[in-house]
Amino acid sequence: MVTTLVVNADMKSSGTPPTMSIGELAGRFGLATHVLRHWESAGLIEPARDPHGRRRYDATHVTRVAVVLRAKGAGLALDDIRELLRAGDPGARRQRLEAHREELRRRLAAAQACLDLVECALGCAHDDLADCPRFRDVVAATAEGGHLPAATGADGPTRWYGP
Repeated sequence: MVTTLVVNADMKSSGTPPTMSIGELAGRFGLATHVLRHWESAGLIEPARDPHGRRRYDATHVTRVAVVLRAKGAGLALDDIRELLRAGDPGARRQRLEAHREELRRRLAAAQACLDLVECALGCAHDDLADCPRFRDVVAATAEGGHLPAATGADGPTRWYGP
């Protein structure tokens, strides 16, 4: 018996863009699949479903995941990312981003204060910080409910420790 294969070269595609499974999309970004499920429950992504109820993702989802990852890298919380993505009002989006910028600046100043503290401690002439009068003053002020001194002054970093 002879089998004949007929090829129809005039066939056209259905026009449906290619999709991928949750595992394929997660793997593309090095994520666990539960991360994408969580983002879906948080309203960040909305996958289509195939006839069997399985999630299907297309190029728009790839872009959305990249946006979410970049926003998370910028320190935004998922709730903030969702609101930024949904914001139809550019003014509201700008306000949220300006508030985040101020929070980042505050955190940068706190991190700089920590770095100044460590650098001053490393540069202290006392072998044991407990012997440093400045260190004892800062600890005493903190123990009394005071705040640490400003990390920088007009002339640069404040030396909290030292001879």
